[in-house]
Amino acid sequence: MSELNYKNAGVDIEAGYKSVEMIKGYVKETTRPEVLGGIGGFSGAFSLANIKNMKDPVLLSGTDGVGTKIKLAFLLDKHDTIGIDAVAMCVNDVICAGGEPLFFLDYIACGKNYPEKIAAIVKGVAEGCKQSECALVGGETAEHPGLMPEDEYDVAGFAVGVVDRADMIDGSTIKPGDTLIGVASSGVHSNGFSLVRKVFDMTKESLEKYYDELGCTLGEALLEPTRIYVKMVKGIKNAGVKVKGYSHITGGGFYENIPRMLPEGCKAVVKKDSYEVPAIFKLMQKTGNLEEHMMFNTFNCGLGMVIAVDPADAEKTLEAIEKSGEKAWIVGSVEAGDKGVEIC
Repeated sequence: MSELNYKNAGVDIEAGYKSVEMIKGYVKETTRPEVLGGIGGFSGAFSLANIKNMKDPVLLSGTDGVGTKIKLAFLLDKHDTIGIDAVAMCVNDVICAGGEPLFFLDYIACGKNYPEKIAAIVKGVAEGCKQSECALVGGETAEHPGLMPEDEYDVAGFAVGVVDRADMIDGSTIKPGDTLIGVASSGVHSNGFSLVRKVFDMTKESLEKYYDELGCTLGEALLEPTRIYVKMVKGIKNAGVKVKGYSHITGGGFYENIPRMLPEGCKAVVKKDSYEVPAIFKLMQKTGNLEEHMMFNTFNCGLGMVIAVDPADAEKTLEAIEKSGEKAWIVGSVEAGDKGVEIC
């Protein structure tokens, strides 16, 4: 009988060391002046000296994963964008309160540590952090032999941000007559993939099929990373617009997420012909024979963020959004009624 050790029990410590060395460069690219120390310590250190200029600083936090979208990464053996999704799902929630993301930590659980694969995942995490202008200050890669298949993994993380209490956005000032602006998503983002995987045949061959209406393969369209809206929110704020409410359209689509920013006595009326629904959603609805209500109750249907502003600020907001590199439309308005969403 061979000598029993951690490696033949399923955990390769040397592979762990190698993956840490491989990701150091990606982590370094995300650093901010507030980051203290380097990677490898027991905790990530971030100086709060800069927030002393705020009158009443409030810390914001968000945590999430990428759900079953990760199955597509396995099938296509493409792992360098899934980390962007993990960051996006967290920072896009933080900015809904008007905050600035400061730092992010990731958690990767895997059946077996393949250093190159872990490095590719963290490369995506670092890219998401760069797009968010936040620092990747730490993380954890956990090998789970016997609990997960060797070629599978899961990734999640959390973000911490800050906002001055006077600048917090909570939707409380939203009132009937306010304008709703929808900001374009990059596709399905990271929600609804349990349904997506029922609609389409989840094989490498199916995902590599090219669709003229998509302009790419099905897999490329579905794996397109979640759009990160941090720079857009900063741009709107710098333009002097006082946003009344932000809604990040994630799991539950329009019906669950838009009401989260609404006060009692207000309903959102969204006009579905006010913007162009991306081809991937049309293909999904047609292929799966999905009801329209199901689409809007599951997916973002082309709008990754919905913003409530005073009508007088609508054009200025659209200009700021366009200047930040995003695309947006006036998609509806707020009306008096029971809190909820009406799509017409």
